[in-house]
Amino acid sequence: MPDYSFLHNSNILIHVVSGSIALLLGVLALTTKKGGKWHKKIGNYFLILMTTVVLTGLIGVFVFKRNTFLLIITVLSAYYGFSGYRILKTKTNKPKWIDVSVAIASLISVSYFLYYFKSIGMYWSPVIIYSTVGALLLIITYDFVRYLIPKKAYRNIWLYEHIFKMIGAFTALLSAFSGTVFENYQPYSQFLPSVFGTLLQIGFIVYYIKKIRRNRAILMTE
Repeated sequence: MPDYSFLHNSNILIHVVSGSIALLLGVLALTTKKGGKWHKKIGNYFLILMTTVVLTGLIGVFVFKRNTFLLIITVLSAYYGFSGYRILKTKTNKPKWIDVSVAIASLISVSYFLYYFKSIGMYWSPVIIYSTVGALLLIITYDFVRYLIPKKAYRNIWLYEHIFKMIGAFTALLSAFSGTVFENYQPYSQFLPSVFGTLLQIGFIVYYIKKIRRNRAILMTE
């Protein structure tokens, strides 16, 4: 039987290094001027590294048969990142085949995950299982429902979507990192970063809602 230890360790190394750098870039993206040159560059590198993390994570699950829970974390962060990038590019809720296909593929992955855990017994903390699966199902459901929103009403929603999803990708990555490094403190080491990310999402969205309203008010008075 072939020895895959070197390939496995190499895959882990690439996964960890890419994820660590992506986290640092995520912090920089949050602190730089939104829409600016550096924010865009950092965002692009973040997505490239996220793709590497996702691919190495999937290799770890399906090739080396490692922690299957990584599958759902990987799918969650990947879907957040992909959908957040796509909404920035399209700025519309018009259905696109690639968006619908990725959403369906993500749903199939969740179904496989739930079937797998039911068959072997749920040995992970329920709060982690349900919150992770629930977050993914919630965002996929929204992505289908948004196609029903009138275009006029959707005019500014895309910006809040982008903020929510990109911070969600960063948070999923942070949660996976924290849960792995501080394994003895689970479920808190994995759950608390998600709470922190939710607060970030709310804070940034509220800030930009107020900023847009303030700019509109200024334009109306001129």
